[in-house]
Amino acid sequence: MDADIPSNYSRLIARELGLSARELPKLLRNTGVDVAQLLKDESLFTAAQQIQVFRNALDLSCKPEFGLLLGRRLTPATHGAMGFVANSSPDLYTALHAVHTFLPTRASFIHVHLQQKEEFLECVVNFQVSMDTDVERCLADAVIKAFFEIGEFIVGRPLYESEVHFTHPAPAYKDMYRDYLPGRVYFNCDKFKLKLAMALCRKPNASANHESYRLALQQCESMLARLQTREQDYRTQVEKMMLSRPPGTLSEEEAAATLFISKRTLARKLRSENSSFRKIRDEVLSRQAASYLRDSNLSVEAIASLLNYHDSASFRRAFKRWFGRTPDQYRQNI
Repeated sequence: MDADIPSNYSRLIARELGLSARELPKLLRNTGVDVAQLLKDESLFTAAQQIQVFRNALDLSCKPEFGLLLGRRLTPATHGAMGFVANSSPDLYTALHAVHTFLPTRASFIHVHLQQKEEFLECVVNFQVSMDTDVERCLADAVIKAFFEIGEFIVGRPLYESEVHFTHPAPAYKDMYRDYLPGRVYFNCDKFKLKLAMALCRKPNASANHESYRLALQQCESMLARLQTREQDYRTQVEKMMLSRPPGTLSEEEAAATLFISKRTLARKLRSENSSFRKIRDEVLSRQAASYLRDSNLSVEAIASLLNYHDSASFRRAFKRWFGRTPDQYRQNI
């Protein structure tokens, strides 16, 4: 199979394990991938390499429930454009169709088939490669928890009206499932699937304005495309991280941990490039804010919300610091 699995998933695994940069080779054992490749955003893994990473992670964690632990990290923001599209979907049904459509761009060896049966929607998941039973169980746990992360973001609450059907037998940690999956869980089933009430799937998206998300997706994709041609210095890597998450939500601690360095080391690296975390954040947010004012009819309040400011007054102060004028003056001059 071709390499089509983004390296960020393996970096998330490393972070869940709490590995330091020096310990990363343990996670990559027998994959043929080196640490430099792992730390590059544009690196892609094959299915065989990703499965070996899961194998190594299980051994390193000494926790058979590792898949559930990892699944908590698989929020919509970790899935790139697919996650943005799912977030902006009008309801859970449409979001799941987005996953069905775009999952091949993230992991082609995982297939999701949707079928409606009476008052329920079934999401049947198939792994197209063979693997050890404990690795398959770990992957199934992570995948199903990722589905719940998307669903709970869309609906705005736990998915109590759900059933999970695993093909594997009930593991020794079976009582832990209730802490991660709010619906009913069954084992030794014929198919690995998530079953959801259609009424739940049709509930409107509880998140922000869909037009705003569409604009945010366009802006982020455009900015990320421009970054592909730049040398991958620390400034560029931090900027790409910011554009791959909801605006204004990336912390300096999170950025440093993603790069497997300390916050102090990241600050020093950025300083050597005549930059800083706050400077990059301001540059990203100011470009997005200016673009929304130029290219949309969104109100200042809507733009402030989209950029994750607590209130429009805070956004207005930041905007005046960036451009020396208020958002309304900026728009009038355009």
